[in-house]
Amino acid sequence: MIVEERTYHVYTGKLAELVRLYADEGIAIQEEVLGNLIGWFTVDVGELSSVVSLWGYEGSGQREERRAALQADPRWQTFVAKIQPLIHTQRNRILVPTSFSPIR
Repeated sequence: MIVEERTYHVYTGKLAELVRLYADEGIAIQEEVLGNLIGWFTVDVGELSSVVSLWGYEGSGQREERRAALQADPRWQTFVAKIQPLIHTQRNRILVPTSFSPIR
């Protein structure tokens, strides 16, 4: 298993709006298409005005297929148009579990 960590830094004062839009519209689409949501978090200490999502995949091939399907989904494209103006920067990382990690 691999875990994709996505961090979005939003413009100051826009975090609540982004979280509301995700809760109301975005997360259902992502869970349907991507599957295996590990968690979705806001940052309390550190780089404020940020959200972090963690998604699990069997491997990079499955991640590529599901991400492509998400990008091709018209519902997702409509949603992205709503949130893009709120996002300042994005960072993605692929996390590979160690042999002793509870998630493998």
